[in-house]
Amino acid sequence: MEYKDYYQILGVSKDASQDDIKRAYRKLARKYHPDVSKEADAEERFKEVGEAYEVLKDPEKRAAYDQLGANWKAGQEGFRPPPDWDAGFEFHGGGYTSEQMGGGGFSDFFETLFGQRGGGGGFRYSTGGAEHAGFQSRGEDSHAKVYIDLEDAYHGASRALTLRSTVMGEDGRPQMKERTLNVKIPKGVKEGQSIRLKGQGSPGYGGAPAGDLYLEIAFNPHPFYKIDGRDVSLELPVATWEAALGATVKVPTPNGFVDLKIPPASSSGKRMRLKGRGIPAKQPGDFYVTLKIVLPDKLSDQEKSLYESLKEASTGFNPRAKLGVK
Repeated sequence: MEYKDYYQILGVSKDASQDDIKRAYRKLARKYHPDVSKEADAEERFKEVGEAYEVLKDPEKRAAYDQLGANWKAGQEGFRPPPDWDAGFEFHGGGYTSEQMGGGGFSDFFETLFGQRGGGGGFRYSTGGAEHAGFQSRGEDSHAKVYIDLEDAYHGASRALTLRSTVMGEDGRPQMKERTLNVKIPKGVKEGQSIRLKGQGSPGYGGAPAGDLYLEIAFNPHPFYKIDGRDVSLELPVATWEAALGATVKVPTPNGFVDLKIPPASSSGKRMRLKGRGIPAKQPGDFYVTLKIVLPDKLSDQEKSLYESLKEASTGFNPRAKLGVK
């Protein structure tokens, strides 16, 4: 996937005002409109300009895109955004308002960043003008992705989470503001699940209630565990003699240590299940252990001698027989 420089596409600087962006878009949209343009690539350029404007005209999408800008390399091929690029960034509505003229849709780059941001309303901010007398409207809901530790899902927790959102400055450019909320993380929450905070969305109008805030849960990377839904897995190092002779070893889990019985003649890569030891729920996940046979960094003379004896005693064993190697 190719990174798209939306500022370059519209021919504006990164500190351009919203009015500058609108003027640049209108000029280029007229130039490349397929009904009037004689350019060979008019339709493609028209779609590209429309996509750039879709992001930069929306102060929230623009601020999020600018935040991503520090994490890519010019000319990079195979671009993939960091998984936490939008962590803690608060979106209000975020619906698409520009027409994707030409019917080609948005690029993979756009869909990867903003494809899940669809919905009604778009960005809303106060202009300071008076509201219509008697007019009431419930505030918009807002959405943000937040990262928690896996242990929080096992035990539940209370966390102070900082969210960033966008307001329009007096110079017509989006500016960032932060707020910190004390959030109760429920036991058993899984990745992709949302926590609803009632009344923490955008303010209502005319005395109507505020919208709600939905926090999408993601997990911080863990040095030991991998997570799939409510299942958790661990690669467990074992000694050669533990794998060969069998052993009972202690296995770390986010909920404490568990004794695991390794059967004799276990190969590296053997997968074992600890039922119900995954993320808790009415139907809890499972905990999977994959064995990985490891050797000491250095072998003593005695250890080398013992391995030589094992080699001589195991002449009938060929670990590569399934590969057709004699």
